[in-house]
Amino acid sequence: MSRKKIALIGGGQIGGVLAQLTAQKELADVVLFDIVEDLPQGKTLDIAEASRVDGFDVQLRGTNEYKDIEGSDLVIITAGLPRKPGMSRDDLLTTNAKIMKTVAEGVKEFAPNSIVIIISNPLDAMVTLFKKVSGFPANRVMGQAGVLDSSRFASFIAWELGISVKDINAMVLGGHGDTMVPIVRYSNVNGVPVMELLERKYNDKAKAKEIMDAMVQRTKMAGGEVVKLLKTGSAFYSPASSAIAMAESILKDQKRVLPTCALLNGEFGVSGYYVGVPVVLGSNGVEKILDFELDAEEQAAFDNSVNAVKSLVEDMERLGF
Repeated sequence: MSRKKIALIGGGQIGGVLAQLTAQKELADVVLFDIVEDLPQGKTLDIAEASRVDGFDVQLRGTNEYKDIEGSDLVIITAGLPRKPGMSRDDLLTTNAKIMKTVAEGVKEFAPNSIVIIISNPLDAMVTLFKKVSGFPANRVMGQAGVLDSSRFASFIAWELGISVKDINAMVLGGHGDTMVPIVRYSNVNGVPVMELLERKYNDKAKAKEIMDAMVQRTKMAGGEVVKLLKTGSAFYSPASSAIAMAESILKDQKRVLPTCALLNGEFGVSGYYVGVPVVLGSNGVEKILDFELDAEEQAAFDNSVNAVKSLVEDMERLGF
């Protein structure tokens, strides 16, 4: 049986880590595309030359031509301008929309049967634009955000409680921006509610709520926190790892339930917009959206986040995309 093929569009920091992780996990053969001459060729050569050391055996190829992505089973798109200090995701809209339009046309022409995961920001708008330009069915176009945001939330909880992050279940829904919605009510440690553990730790409900509110806020601003520290770029390892978790579930048909930016059709009271929700990821891409009832406070926060996505999409359409 021949190996699967992954095309990575964008040879920057995230693209390089994606290529490395794909190779190390032997998920698929890799084609890394970038418009910068020799950059993807250099990165893939560097990774390939570590194959004996790391014990992987896949083909890695760098290219500056879209035709080389032909036959890809999965495409992961990171192409676009990264965030810089003081820059919101929304500031990236015009520049990255132009780039995404070109990418969508390239993928449509050379990998028309692929499943596509988008990481480029502003995420919800870029996924919407790719779907529009490519004409791909909704199950084959999705965005990576919720896996990363949920991992960040889980990490903060683990650090606060002094326990392994492996035993934390935490989920973030909504748009990938400052209005994202960490679902506190369902956050747990192997089934034990996090809020109950915080209340026991501090023996004070008000203090526990204050601590949780701070973690929720840090989760919402986590991307900006990394940008501020790095000064010359944005997060790259954690977004790549998150996308690889999605890719692995799709390529291996694992049916994992992962928060994913997917096109809603009535779920959570929303239709026609890409928003982060829990989905089943398998060989057909987004195979099912898991709809569940939010309480009044959660629904209000989710609706607020959806409104931010709608506003972003309207801005993009007004700019002619």
